Amino acid sequence: MLYDIHRGDWDDDLLRIFDIPRSVLPVVRDCAAEYGVTDAAILGAAIPIRGIAGDQQAALIGQACFEPGMLKSTYGTGCFALLNTGASPVASRNRLLTTVAYQLAGRRHYALEGAIFIAGAAVQWLRDGLKIIEAAPETAALADAADPAQDVVLVPAFVGLGAPYWNAEARGAVFGLTRNSGPAEFARAALESVAFQTNDLLVAMRGDWTVNAETVLRVDGGMVASDWTMQALADILDAPVDRPVVLETTALGAAWLAGYSAGVWPDQAGFAARWRRDRRFTPQMPEAKRRQKLQSWRRAIAATLENARK
Repeated sequence: MLYDIHRGDWDDDLLRIFDIPRSVLPVVRDCAAEYGVTDAAILGAAIPIRGIAGDQQAALIGQACFEPGMLKSTYGTGCFALLNTGASPVASRNRLLTTVAYQLAGRRHYALEGAIFIAGAAVQWLRDGLKIIEAAPETAALADAADPAQDVVLVPAFVGLGAPYWNAEARGAVFGLTRNSGPAEFARAALESVAFQTNDLLVAMRGDWTVNAETVLRVDGGMVASDWTMQALADILDAPVDRPVVLETTALGAAWLAGYSAGVWPDQAGFAARWRRDRRFTPQMPEAKRRQKLQSWRRAIAATLENARK
């Protein structure tokens, strides 16, 4: 790659091989820096551009995940989890992505990233495909009413499976159906599928990078408004899940970068001190039940992947 992630700069050897002058390439700056101004014709004034970050990196910043070992997951149509791994990039052995988390004051932090293609989109499928709900908030009450004796598992591989499987040929499947399976069981399976997929990412991250600290997942995005889903997530992960007061953390992270660069917002420590938790969800599920649910999920994933190979 032309950009050397370890050095944080363009690879001079490759630039010479491909005869690319440095003058045509962008200068690598901090995420909070002066990047120029907008055209005054767009907004009526020349607005300074003081911060730049990718979507998920901005969410990581908005969650104030500045310390190595801090973990956030954003739940929208899909799900994206980032683990701050500190000043050294970690080469994943478990099919995760190594990415730059952010660079501030010349100091670069890296992250491991896992992407899930279908999270909130599974609820959209219940609404638009199966038409068993009219609005997303209905899923919580339905899931809560599901028969606990039924073990219905949904693998929402509607467009393939993302990390850590990366199988574009996989397709969605439902396991454990009985004649008594209905809307409630489908709703529970759809919401639990998000927790199962997140657990797969967490297991992969722990395999790549370990830290002697309690795992606490900070969550954001539209889907985290569901208490039922967040409790299921804490139960399946067997770890606390923290929902912040501000759910739009991507926008918050981008705003902080600009404000920090402009000198109107506090530094990292000051911003982190202002982060506020709305609610912490702690594991409530008995360990035997959690193991049973994870075994059912792993069997369903194995069958889905096997079918994709045929």
